Amino acid sequence: MFPEKKSAVNLRTVAERVGLAPCSVSAVLNNTPASRAIPQTTKDRVFRAAAELNYRPNLWARSLRTKRTRMVAAITPDFGRGAVARVVAGLQKRLHRKGYLLALGSADFSETNEMSVQLQQRGIEGIIAIDASVPRQMELPVASVDLSYVSSTELMTEDMQTWLSEVGEAAAETIIRQIETATSSRRMKVDPKIPSAYFELPSAATRLDARESA
Repeated sequence: MFPEKKSAVNLRTVAERVGLAPCSVSAVLNNTPASRAIPQTTKDRVFRAAAELNYRPNLWARSLRTKRTRMVAAITPDFGRGAVARVVAGLQKRLHRKGYLLALGSADFSETNEMSVQLQQRGIEGIIAIDASVPRQMELPVASVDLSYVSSTELMTEDMQTWLSEVGEAAAETIIRQIETATSSRRMKVDPKIPSAYFELPSAATRLDARESA
C-alpha cells in the first residue's frame, strides 16, 4: 500500500490557516504597498503560519504572473576585496529583507549592448555598480557605490565594517526605490547622476572622517 500523498502547501493553505483572503496573505508575504494597511500583529501571524506550514512560493509561477523577477545584480571588478565584500553583505541583507534576490557579476562592459541584453534576458531589474562605471546605454536602473577613498590595504575596524554594511544597505534601498518607481510607471531608465552611497550616510561618513583625521 502506497503512503498517502501530502497535498502541496500553497497560498490558499496559508490563508485558510490565518483566516484571511489569499490576496491579503500574498500582500504580506510579498511586502507590497497594500500590506502597509495590515496590522503588524496580523503580518506576524501570516509569517508564523507560513513557517509552520513550510510554505515555499513558486517563484517561477510568480514571475510569469507578475512579469517580475525581483533580481538585482551587483557589478564590481574585485569581489575579493574586503571593503567590497562588506558592502555586498549589506546589499544581501537589505535586498533579502525586501524580497529581492542578489546576483553577482564582473564589471566587463567592453560589449555594452551584449551585456545589457544578457542582464535583461536573465531577468535582472537593476544594477548596483561598486567601483564600476556603467555606460549610459544600459537600459536598467543603476545605483553607484564609490569605495575609491577606502584603502585596500587598510585594516578594517569594527566601526568601518559596520559602516560599509550600512553603505550596502543604503545602496540596496536606492536601487529598490528606482526599480519600484520604474515598474509603476512601466518604463526603465538609467540616471547616471545618482549620488554614491557615501553621501547618503552623513552620520557614518562623519565617523569615518573623524577617524581618519585622528
